[in-house]
Amino acid sequence: MNSVILRAGTRYLAGLLLIFSAYMLLRGHNEPGGGFIGGLIGSTGFVLFAIACGTEDARRALRVQPQSIAMVGLAIALLAGIFAALFGDALFTGQWLFIGATDTEKGLPLSTVLVFDIGVYLVVFGSVLTLVFAMEEEI
Repeated sequence: MNSVILRAGTRYLAGLLLIFSAYMLLRGHNEPGGGFIGGLIGSTGFVLFAIACGTEDARRALRVQPQSIAMVGLAIALLAGIFAALFGDALFTGQWLFIGATDTEKGLPLSTVLVFDIGVYLVVFGSVLTLVFAMEEEI
């Protein structure tokens, strides 16, 4: 497929899908979304790019092997789960840190739940791209 319109449109659409996937990742704790759906949406941008421009160009645009992304995500998710054990809680119990907290203000809450979701995002993103790139290279 050598459509100039598809190639030009894909470059913009892939960027929009990556931005939307980050939005879905960050809003996932209070509303529908999270790491899984964010990873699927983000990988869809690169899958579309691979269909329009070829797998070689998609791999070059990604700059990192998708298997490496999945492995780093798995390590991040595992570390987020083990972090609770440092405080004597059960594995994968959410821990919160409030940055800039004072007596009158709560501060910015950061949690291991968000870190776990980021790990899931990277695992799904890398796994889907690994499978799709392998299937596309077979054709």
